[in-house]
Amino acid sequence: MEYRTLGRSGLRVSVLTMGTMTFGGTGNFANVGSTDVDEARRQVDMCLAAGINLIDTADVYSAGLSEQIVGEVLRGRRDSVLLATKVRMSMGSGPNDAGLSRHHIISGCEASLRRLGTDHIDLYQVHEWDGVTPLEETLEALDTLVRSGKVRYVGASNYTGWQLMKALGTAERNGLPRFVSQQIYYSLQAREAEYELIPAAIDQGLGVLVWSPLAGGLLGGRYRRDHQPSAGSRQLTEWGEPPVYDRDKLYDTVDVLIDVARAHGVSAAQVALAYLLGRPAVTSLVIGARTSEQLADNLAAADLILDDEERKRLDEASAMPLLYPYWHQANTARDRLSPADLTLLGPHL
Repeated sequence: MEYRTLGRSGLRVSVLTMGTMTFGGTGNFANVGSTDVDEARRQVDMCLAAGINLIDTADVYSAGLSEQIVGEVLRGRRDSVLLATKVRMSMGSGPNDAGLSRHHIISGCEASLRRLGTDHIDLYQVHEWDGVTPLEETLEALDTLVRSGKVRYVGASNYTGWQLMKALGTAERNGLPRFVSQQIYYSLQAREAEYELIPAAIDQGLGVLVWSPLAGGLLGGRYRRDHQPSAGSRQLTEWGEPPVYDRDKLYDTVDVLIDVARAHGVSAAQVALAYLLGRPAVTSLVIGARTSEQLADNLAAADLILDDEERKRLDEASAMPLLYPYWHQANTARDRLSPADLTLLGPHL
């Protein structure tokens, strides 16, 4: 297992992170999975044996049940792994049961610590933007948790480029904890993160954790023009993530994935994961699975190496158009582009 430094921190994390959104399976999260304690323990054992050292969860996953299961299966071996969780989403019906206010962040952290059965969280991530609460209040609350020893590093998730930069600037201006990472959606099905979030990560020294790197199963090889799974798929439920705006492009991408996978004698899913591990700024992919068999297949992606020609084929099949002002910069600013700019514009010059 390879380990990469998480942003500008001193923390080293495995290139694959164990995701636990399938743990519990209550409410709408039943559409994702319903992993019970025994299966969760088997999967955690597999991940630790493979060298994974980061487990990611969130308070909102199955209304806290995912955190409880993680805490249960890590009992007696908590110090062998890093734990990441998140705060922001609604955890009740009260007016202060959601958001990134000081009240919700601190109470949310205390509740997560109880459910996880631990005295600290290694990476505490704000799960989503809160456009109502002042950033100073959010960051001051995170600072309180860091200074108390209950949180060791902080990160963001699902921010836009301007929101991320505003948060980083506010933290630096006020001497408050700076995000070391962002957790984002990024896959061969949708590469929008390359417009702003990946360049920002390079420019600002942020680690990048990728959620749903297989696009909710769309890149596993079962979704093709001439074949659709009949049952047991997240895409046939009301989950709705990620959205698909161009099915033909998705099918073209899956066709290339399957072709490359056959050449290596591996699954399409492994190729999709290996592709992302070779992209700029990516630190770790958050992988989850409904079954131990799926998890074992995903874990094998850490050892798969794609050659330049295979990457080029996947790039071309999944390529995005250059939106404004990127096409204009490609035409007129090519003489003064930074490494961050070139992650997007380089192939177009």
